[in-house]
Amino acid sequence: MKSNSVFILAFILSATIFSNYVVALKSVPREDTVIFDAYGKMANPRNFNWMVPGTSRSQGMHQAVWEPLFILNYETNQIEPFLGKSFTSNDNMDIWTLKIRGDVTWADGEVFDADDIVFTINTLLKDETKTLAEAANMQQWIADIKKIDDLTIQFDLKSPNPRFQLDYFSVRVWGNVVILPEHIWKDKDPFTFNFYNPSKNWPFGTGPYQLAGASENEFVYDRRDDWWGIKAGFHQTLPAPKRLIWIVTGAEENRSLLVADSQLDSVGGITLGAFEAIQAINRNVIAWKSHMPFVWLDPCPRQMSLNHTTEPWNSPNMRKALSLMIDRQQLVEIAYEGTSIPSKTLFVEYAGMEPYINTIKNLWINPTANVKSGQRLIEENGWRINTNGFYQKNDTLLSLNIQTHEAGIELRRVAEVIVEQLRMAGIHATTRAVAGSTWNDNKAFGNFEAVIDWDACGSVNEPWITMNRYTTQFYRQISERAPGLNNFVRWTGKKAKTYSRIVSQIGILPLGDPTINPLFAEAMEIYLSEQVTIPLTQAVQLVPFDTTYWTGWPTARNNFIQPATWWMSAHRIIHNLRKARN
Repeated sequence: MKSNSVFILAFILSATIFSNYVVALKSVPREDTVIFDAYGKMANPRNFNWMVPGTSRSQGMHQAVWEPLFILNYETNQIEPFLGKSFTSNDNMDIWTLKIRGDVTWADGEVFDADDIVFTINTLLKDETKTLAEAANMQQWIADIKKIDDLTIQFDLKSPNPRFQLDYFSVRVWGNVVILPEHIWKDKDPFTFNFYNPSKNWPFGTGPYQLAGASENEFVYDRRDDWWGIKAGFHQTLPAPKRLIWIVTGAEENRSLLVADSQLDSVGGITLGAFEAIQAINRNVIAWKSHMPFVWLDPCPRQMSLNHTTEPWNSPNMRKALSLMIDRQQLVEIAYEGTSIPSKTLFVEYAGMEPYINTIKNLWINPTANVKSGQRLIEENGWRINTNGFYQKNDTLLSLNIQTHEAGIELRRVAEVIVEQLRMAGIHATTRAVAGSTWNDNKAFGNFEAVIDWDACGSVNEPWITMNRYTTQFYRQISERAPGLNNFVRWTGKKAKTYSRIVSQIGILPLGDPTINPLFAEAMEIYLSEQVTIPLTQAVQLVPFDTTYWTGWPTARNNFIQPATWWMSAHRIIHNLRKARN
């Protein structure tokens, strides 16, 4: 079962030789190394400024180097402390006080303290363009931030926000605000500084790993034996892996071959058929569930988003027509091989969201298509079927191009099914896969007709954060960057303003407040009447782990944390790994 060992080792060696990060790598045995699938292309290997687009973050940096203040554990629904100790508010929830650990040091030996946090937040508050990551969110809420003492920081908010810690400092989904070392960044331009200098051991963080090599094909991290967590008693031992590697694996066939041959320990996501083929070769490969459908429910439902500035999709009725023409049940059966379910609403169907989802049962989406109703809406807008079976008005063909992320096989499959369904209904639909950075930029600047995306993401135990993404405060003209990809569909108008007002009312209410429900129902009725986005399916991830070299991976039975290795919460996973007894 080691037939591909030569291939993968040659791959890693060549990537190191031609690395942009010129460092002589020490030899580390395979049994001391964890190899992760980078899930697409590497970001710019010369840029580790997490605040600017197109930078290297989820290829190991925020899983092993940059540590969070807190982590939301989906399995316990608790916010667990990390660099932070506590985050409390006053009764009005407009003043929040953060207390951090007093025994944390950066990798260069400097003390991690309140100055670093105040500096980071002020950097984001000073960004008048709101283009830096998290700048829009910080400016929406923070009126002032001040250091109380070396371990205490006070946030004065513009208005009450019961969700302030949860939404921005607890790895609610994927990542959150990353704290910068002030002693390195204080004189740097946050828009241009790349935090990259191998001779100075840049980049670095407070985490137990240090970047040792970076190229367009792989990132290599070696364990720091001087990590603060041991001396402080945060952990009793260092993480077991001496080296972590993120590599570009390419097509699903390549990833499947490598994990079947135990040359990948973690895969970002594959299809059911591929997983079953892998298990037939390597019985050490496991998934979140030990039985069908094997999957973990991702908190980011899939949807189709249309550009509201592009005719004819600036019409709510035309957007509704598309939604009616999509057979979500068929989409699940074909694109997901029956492992997912159609979305009822905009939101992930976690237990914490059920009370809200059940509030709007009258608005639930029919899982099957109603093509005739969709066609009726189109024809009411003056379109007629031509001799080729497609709708046309005068000399204009009714067409739709759907963009997807080239690394996301799931998104591409979803788009392909929808294209076929829409063409059968009379829409000249096509799809185009683009690089991840292009996909994000096209959304941000409005350079698209439609995209398959996961941007209804965030609300895992209450609805506000997802709803807030589509409020008018984030509206920008085409060619202006939508802040944080919020409202990148560019929804505006009277109903959008009403919706935004209701969402702002929800935002100041405590989590679980019963008065949220009627406001939620009122806002969602507006949202769906406008068909702001088109919800499609719940998102499932089949994330295989190979136990040949490493055990302790998260599963439904060993559910100490969610299994997303591309998230910042993966710190917990890495710390839990143990060498397999072969």
